[in-house]
Amino acid sequence: MDSPAIDRILEKYEYRHSDIIGIMQEVQHIENFLPEEALRYISRGMEISLTKIFDIVTFYKAFSLKPRGRHIIKVCCGTAAILEELSRISDRSTEYSISRRGRLRLIACFRSKPLTVLVHALLHR
Repeated sequence: MDSPAIDRILEKYEYRHSDIIGIMQEVQHIENFLPEEALRYISRGMEISLTKIFDIVTFYKAFSLKPRGRHIIKVCCGTAAILEELSRISDRSTEYSISRRGRLRLIACFRSKPLTVLVHALLHR
């Protein structure tokens, strides 16, 4: 955890509780996830309960408590048949770590055409 970097972010936002989401987005950008140690540091620095911090982090899909790669690949499954086929590889989780550089996530997509699978890679800086 980079405490001086987190301090700079907290100072930038002047420790405003209303900016907690922006603060956590910037902290997440440092390591591509939010380590528990960083969340505890934010909690103490902003005098916000750790429970409230975790409520926010677990509510928004943009935040991750696990290390994730630089590139996130989302596989959009458009039909029940495809979902059934993919269920063989997704028994325990819908997210797979490819490497420190990438992460695969299976998602349900309601806008895709029948019998199509859309692979969408979100490239992060």
